[in-house]
Amino acid sequence: MADMCEYGGFTHAVVRGIPETFGASVEGEGHKNGGGAWVDLAKAQRQFGCLTGALRQKVGLQLIEIPPDPELPDSWRIEDMAIIQGGTALITRPLRQQRRSEAEAVRKVMSELHLTVVEMGAEEGGSGGPTLEGSDVLFTGKEFFVGLSAHTNRRGAEVLADTFKDFTVSTVPVCGGVRLRNVCSMGGPDTIVISSSNGAKRTLRMMEQLTDHHYEILTVPEEAAANCIYIRGPSNRDFLLHRPADECPDSVSAFQKLQDYTLLPTACSEASKAGAALSSLCLLINRKHRHF
Repeated sequence: MADMCEYGGFTHAVVRGIPETFGASVEGEGHKNGGGAWVDLAKAQRQFGCLTGALRQKVGLQLIEIPPDPELPDSWRIEDMAIIQGGTALITRPLRQQRRSEAEAVRKVMSELHLTVVEMGAEEGGSGGPTLEGSDVLFTGKEFFVGLSAHTNRRGAEVLADTFKDFTVSTVPVCGGVRLRNVCSMGGPDTIVISSSNGAKRTLRMMEQLTDHHYEILTVPEEAAANCIYIRGPSNRDFLLHRPADECPDSVSAFQKLQDYTLLPTACSEASKAGAALSSLCLLINRKHRHF
């Protein structure tokens, strides 16, 4: 097995702008998302700007922004398009055919960063082939957990395991239509943040049964608060981007237990209406040993 790497030491963030068609989907119409909630385009764009500003100016990451594409209304959910570890980027295969062309721009950026790009392949048969979306993948620095959900299947998890052979890859069920990263995320190198919902607790029990590693668990009462972005920035400071008090008021006190962290409350209400989370909006990369 590979040497375990401390999670969170990122240098670059790749994001994709919010298009004018934000909120439109095959199920939705106009700016009403598939779940029936009306989204505020201008507010979503402001929130995106705050996120990118925090990543660049406060954390100190190098930010690469792919322009928005109105023909691809979900392309801002860039986390789904690639799984990146070390010098390898696995380009994923989303469930919906309409989303697969989003990978083209991401693939180009990965190549420009001199990452080894691995393709999942283009098997015919729609959902009958392997499907994998990044929001169903949790990398802890020691191993991968892949959520088997409505968006990611076992064949997709097998492709990930074949790509990152040096790491254990375990599959866990995800209840309902949510994704794994909607109910848990990394809050530090050895800390998993998880929702207190019954479904999240079942998922956590399965993860604990499958792993040989010990993780600290930080439980938050609101499911939306369980998705955070932890980064050990170039200055070796610990940053945690999390939902603000006006969106998840009951979870703020849990985050304050994290000592010596710089907490960065970051709004995500509009993306959340589309079923997304904070981490959905960025791909994080560590290229400390490369020069451009």
